Amino acid sequence: MNKDELKGKAENLKGRVKDALGSLTGDKGKQAEGGVDRARGTIREKFGKAKEETEESVDEAKRKAQQDVDEDDE
Repeated sequence: MNKDELKGKAENLKGRVKDALGSLTGDKGKQAEGGVDRARGTIREKFGKAKEETEESVDEAKRKAQQDVDEDDE
């Protein structure tokens, strides 16, 4: 898990708290802020996952390319 995923999870949690607080107090503005924070957090978390998967794919491609080079040298 990378920092974008962690920050996304934290932002999502912050949004849930704001949403719940707004619901308890009847503060529609706070509920709306919570919804925005949750959406932002979800997007950031998904971005972090995609970034990590991309990095893993690049690393795997590099390993395979190095194996091919090593095999050609034999």
